[in-house]
Order: sequence, then C-alpha cells, then structure tokens
Amino acid sequence: MTTTAPNRTDASKPGPPLRVAVGKRKRRPGGQRGWLYAAPLAIFVIALFIVPLLLVGQMSLSDWPLLAGNRGINAPENFVDAFQNRFFLDALVFTLKYTVIATVLLLSLGLGLALIVQESSRWKNFLRTAFLVPSALGLASASLLFYVLYSPIAGPFADLTQALGFTFLGTADSALWSTVFLIVWRFAGFYMLLMMVGLQGIPGDVYEAARMDGASRWQTFRSITLPLLKPTIGLTTVLCITGSILAFEQFYILTKGGPDNSTITLVQLIYSIAFQGQNNLGVAAALSIIVLVVLVLINIVQIRVIRTDKEN
Repeated sequence: MTTTAPNRTDASKPGPPLRVAVGKRKRRPGGQRGWLYAAPLAIFVIALFIVPLLLVGQMSLSDWPLLAGNRGINAPENFVDAFQNRFFLDALVFTLKYTVIATVLLLSLGLGLALIVQESSRWKNFLRTAFLVPSALGLASASLLFYVLYSPIAGPFADLTQALGFTFLGTADSALWSTVFLIVWRFAGFYMLLMMVGLQGIPGDVYEAARMDGASRWQTFRSITLPLLKPTIGLTTVLCITGSILAFEQFYILTKGGPDNSTITLVQLIYSIAFQGQNNLGVAAALSIIVLVVLVLINIVQIRVIRTDKEN
C-alpha cells in the first residue's frame, strides 16, 4: 500500500510578489457627505461674494452708466477719474482720521470695560448685560435714535444747546465727535465681549504666581495681561479698522456728509458717485476696488504682525 504525503510549500522558496495598487485610493465614506455639507456655504460665497466681485472688476474697467448708455472698455480711465475726484482726498483723510479715533477709543474702552466686569464679582452679570445691550440694536436704528437726540428742534437737549449756542452736528468737529460717541456707545459692549473671551483664556495660576511674587496690579497688567492678550487685541483691531474704513450708515443718516462736505467717507463717496452725482457705476466700482485693495493690505500687515508676536 502506498501513501502520498501532502504537498508542503517550501519556506525557502520566495512566494509570489505582492501587488500593490498605486494611484488607487479608497474614498472615504463621509467624503461626499462632507461636500454636501459644504455646498450651501460654497454657493453662498460664490453667489454673494465671488460673482459680485468679478462684476465690480468688470465695471471698474468699463464705461458703465447707471441707467442708459453705451458700455465699453475704457481702462484705466475710471481709476484716473476716481483719483481726480475733487472729494477723494478729503474723504480719504477724513476716513483715516475717523478710523484712528474710533479704533483707539473702542479698543481702550472695550478693554477697560472687560477688566471692570472681570474684577466685579457681585455685579458681573448685570454689568456685562448692561454694556452689551446697545450692541443688539442695529446701526441704522441707533443712528436714527441719535439723530433725534441731536436734533436742535425736537431733541431733548434742544433748549440746552440753544442756550449754549452749541449744535451737535453744526460744525465739522462737533459732527465727527458726535458720530464717534454714537459708535462708541453702539460697539463698546461688543469689543468688551471679545476682550473678556481673551481674558478668560489667561490661566489663573499666572496671576496667582504674580501675586505671590508681590507684583502690583499695574505690573500684572503690563507684564501678563497685555502680552497674553495680544492675539485678541490683534483680532479686535482688524475688525475695528475694517468697520471704520467702511463706515457709511452713521454718517449718511446723521450728517449726510455735512457740514460743507466735511464728513464724507470713502464709502459715502462711492455711493454719491454711483447714485447721486455722476450716476457712473464704473468710477464707483474703480473706487471700490481701491478701497478693497487698501483693506486687504492693511489686514495682511496686521495678520503678519500677530503671527510674528505668536512666534516670538
């Protein structure tokens, strides 16, 4: 009787080479679902930002009247007309002046209010709510409210201002500072909230160690609070400068560019060129591109400064 031994593979012999599929990756099961989640936001950005930006770019390079007329490429005539506008330099200087004043006041007051609320233990919730309530009011509504308050005829301070010979909106300086007061009242609570978020991110152990070392409040604020709060201050600065350069509603409602065109901002000038004065959307679009470029450059510089501080 013969027996056959089962076949055994020789371990010394190399097996067949492994074939690795190159370039074929398995798709993640949630990939398509992620695109579906991102699609509404992408459509929103394309429809309300990318498409209008491309249209403004086309308008800035074309002769584009508001109502009727021939449309054709006339680059760079619109940019030349924008720079040569008689109100451009005044609007630029006034916008920068307003931006500096509003930024300094809002940042300093927002930080001060945040420190007051943080130090208060008993009235913390009340103060936070009281300072934040004006931020819930729309800027246009707040401007209309202050327009009535500043009115020399129907305002509650009409008799007092007439007796003192003072008007809130009668001169260039008073109109500027009256508008700045409105902006500070409206946005101080918002910037206070941003500063509070940054303050709450600072570990309490750092302050405790400073107290044990005998540091005063000013030394603690200068050496601990400000350095650790730089990212928050950088973010609020970007928001404040951007909002101030794009100021429109408050000046349009309160001063309408007066008195004597002394409170015209760049955005007001764009609106006037497009819909009130020349009715030329091409020049207005060119000025809009200029403002956009200025904003982008300012934000790039600020973001680089913030990143440099983080790395150091």
